[in-house]
Amino acid sequence: MTTAAGPQFVHVEDLSHPGLEPYRDQKDAWLRVQREGGTGLGGLFLAEGEIVARELFASRFRVRSVLVTPTRLLSMRDAIEALPAGTPVYVAERGVAEGIVGFDMHRGVLALGERGEEPSLASVVEGARCLLVLEGLSNHDNVGSLYRSLSALGPAGSAVVLGPGCADPFYRKSLRVSMGHVLRLPTAWARDWPGDLRVIEEAGFRTVALTPEAGAVSLREVGSRCPPERLALMVGAEGPGLTEAAMSAATVRVRIPMNEGVDSLNVGVAAAVALAGLCVPGGV
Repeated sequence: MTTAAGPQFVHVEDLSHPGLEPYRDQKDAWLRVQREGGTGLGGLFLAEGEIVARELFASRFRVRSVLVTPTRLLSMRDAIEALPAGTPVYVAERGVAEGIVGFDMHRGVLALGERGEEPSLASVVEGARCLLVLEGLSNHDNVGSLYRSLSALGPAGSAVVLGPGCADPFYRKSLRVSMGHVLRLPTAWARDWPGDLRVIEEAGFRTVALTPEAGAVSLREVGSRCPPERLALMVGAEGPGLTEAAMSAATVRVRIPMNEGVDSLNVGVAAAVALAGLCVPGGV
């Protein structure tokens, strides 16, 4: 059934329907292949759950199709019916949907989005006021958490730069942990590392490297100053932290003061504390 100006609803019982192929047998490696263009599916990503799907529907990204259970269709009918005319919406009972995707689909909705052309580093840096620069962040949960923290605590005009070794934020788990904020924040991959840090600095950003080392400046001291016009907060992976090459490119090294006997915080928590101290008046 297709409404005059709305999506095309397709009730699914036959698992061989060709429109379901991109959803079939999802594995962790699937999205990484999409980003490299290895399957010819055009750079796709999956939004899982109602919150993330609604973020996708409201974003700049094109919705290729939706797979939804009847129960979730009822709760999301307003957003789904507002999709562009002809967008396929596959409606399947939960057991049928799980047979397609290969995992427990208890959230009841998957939406397939198209990445489109990847923004250049220059375009993202030019339009940003605050950058969160990540190096070696391979954990999808941490990446998603960092996007959510930046949306919550960063100023308008915040964006993300991903250095080497970072997990893909468009993987469905990262998207879910971010509550869909990956779809709100401009993101660029730094292809020349650490050379691209000079590009950021030359654009007028004050680059702040977050580190637990004792010789770094306390966040309390830095946060008490007037915030810079343009700030780039750099964070590295848990354990190794930022590489020395990245640290050497920073304007200042900053540590979060902690109680004796605790040497570090989870990277998502640490970045949130630093963003609050650097971007929110009276935050620390």
